[in-house]
Amino acid sequence: MLNNNQPTKKIDELSVDALRMLSVEAIEKANSGHPGLPLGCAPITYALFSKFLKFNPKDTKWQDRDRFILSAGHGSSLYYALLHLFGYDITIEDIQNFRQLGSKTAGHPEYKHTPGIETTTGPLGQGIANAVGFALAESHLAAIFNREKYTIVDHYTYVLCGDGCLQEGISYEACSFAGTQKLGKLILLYDDNGITIEGETKVTFTEDIVKRFHAQGWQVILVPDANDLQTLTKAIHTAKKNTEKPSLIICKSTIGYGSPLAGSEESHGAPLGRENVIQLKNTLSWKHDAFILPEEVKQHCLAIGRKGIVLQGKWKKLFEEYSIAYPKLAALYKQYMENESVDLSDLIKTLTFDKPEATRNSSSTILNIIAQRQPNMIGGSADLGSSNKSIMQKFDYISSENRMGKNIHFGVREHAMAAITNGLYLHGGLRSYCATFFVFSDYMKNAMRLSALMKLPVIYILTHDSIGVGEDGPTHQPIEQLIALRSIPNMQVFRPCDGKETIAGWILAMQSDRPTALILSRQNLPQFQNSGLNALKGGYILADSIKAVPDAILISCGSEIAPCMQAKQQLQKQGIDVRVVSMPSIEVFERQSSSYKEAVLPSTVTARVCVEAASSYSWHRYAGLKGEIIAIDTFGTSGPAHKLFAYFGFTPENIIEKVYKAMNK
Repeated sequence: MLNNNQPTKKIDELSVDALRMLSVEAIEKANSGHPGLPLGCAPITYALFSKFLKFNPKDTKWQDRDRFILSAGHGSSLYYALLHLFGYDITIEDIQNFRQLGSKTAGHPEYKHTPGIETTTGPLGQGIANAVGFALAESHLAAIFNREKYTIVDHYTYVLCGDGCLQEGISYEACSFAGTQKLGKLILLYDDNGITIEGETKVTFTEDIVKRFHAQGWQVILVPDANDLQTLTKAIHTAKKNTEKPSLIICKSTIGYGSPLAGSEESHGAPLGRENVIQLKNTLSWKHDAFILPEEVKQHCLAIGRKGIVLQGKWKKLFEEYSIAYPKLAALYKQYMENESVDLSDLIKTLTFDKPEATRNSSSTILNIIAQRQPNMIGGSADLGSSNKSIMQKFDYISSENRMGKNIHFGVREHAMAAITNGLYLHGGLRSYCATFFVFSDYMKNAMRLSALMKLPVIYILTHDSIGVGEDGPTHQPIEQLIALRSIPNMQVFRPCDGKETIAGWILAMQSDRPTALILSRQNLPQFQNSGLNALKGGYILADSIKAVPDAILISCGSEIAPCMQAKQQLQKQGIDVRVVSMPSIEVFERQSSSYKEAVLPSTVTARVCVEAASSYSWHRYAGLKGEIIAIDTFGTSGPAHKLFAYFGFTPENIIEKVYKAMNK
């Protein structure tokens, strides 16, 4: 806790009102925003920032800072007001430009866009799950690096959420996980105002929140009036003392507090309007013009922010002493925090795959080599580790009894798993991954989208990639999932055809500045002679034609490369000379130079056949007007995998037929 002298009640109340008015004025000027939350929650966040939060506004990346996450991201105007008052690089002009094109103060908080924002929030519940990842990371790093007298890692994760966050299913999963893991340095501040967009929560949300969180293993603390700073302060003190359980602080608040729309859903998602703002100012006895703050408030809050500089200085001195006492640990800590990827290029030469093997198995081999070389790897699966082959075999599972474990039992919680994995990376110092069956990426989609939006190099291991799942049938056979992920900006989707391409996929994932989805097979696939590092270009010539200009081009990836190679051999006997292009990653291929893409896919060759056991939508750009596509635009069906591939036309014979058809157009 910051060791502040207790300011007078007057300056506290004045600062709270300054946050309220600055938030509302920004919304009013933009004619867009959500004033209800800032008006109700200003005391909660003020109490946290002024009396507890450990931060240095001049160094937003200080590793031992406390983390604050606004899960209810629609209340962003309050967040920006806090950052401005407490000395972050957010000017009054930035506040005035709220929600404007190119401003620092976007409609919802965005990571890397605004100083002091820990994660991009807005989709309700995601911030809670991110925070669980932050808290898990803190506990893990503390177990590895802290020693007696040297608590190098020692900070809390605070989250502000609303009714909507707690109604979203992701919060159930994330909070259940947090309770199981006993993440005692996670504190959730619940803005309990009883209102959502459609009105009072009593028509949709009547469960007993206290019992729910008790059942999930949380400490629950009630603050009957969110305007009571003294009770809020005591509640946060109590929450911090219990490091065996995460804490929920239920803050009974009034949405739109102080305005004529107080207590009404009308204050939630639209500006109050000028007349209502005037009445709000009268209610609060606010005498200042728009965007003008009392000098005593500015000096008071900036002084609190400056104390963080002193705290960071003390931490730096402690780390210097730690470096002398434990030089190897200090060096390892720096290595974790720099978070640079180890070189894996040698694996193409040293790691061989001599027989047919599922790419999920190849991935397991590679992951376990990486785990030995990259000490800060952490990750796990949604109860499918043995099927996903996503377990780091020589390492323990993290738990409340063993914080040093690197494997994670996420349980059957795909929604939360992906968002927690984002939080693990966002915390700093860790490389994170998660795994499940590919078809269940639908559950993870929002978190995957946010990792792409934030450009987090999180790794998604997604196995059982096609109708090759077989007898489990259409509920477990991905069809539209590939195009769904390929359509996400910044997402790299990599579907390898063999072991060496799987190595390339892992190299790409580890060296990237964006998330990667490794799409892996359940069934065994053959190994190909010319596969390997060329796959890092996304698409390349796996087997070329004898002629300089091929008669036709076969384009494919994953398990469908095998029938394409068989078709090439048979066509060669028939006097048709084709090229086989392996395209494990369309996104990466599209980033290559125009000359490279032309060399792989000459525009003069219009006889093309694209082959993939999934939706055809990915392939129209490569097939062109005269090409053919062999794909699946229906759902799959139940049956042995080899029969399904034949049933849906993924055979050399059908590929040959399509080649002739394309050549004759």
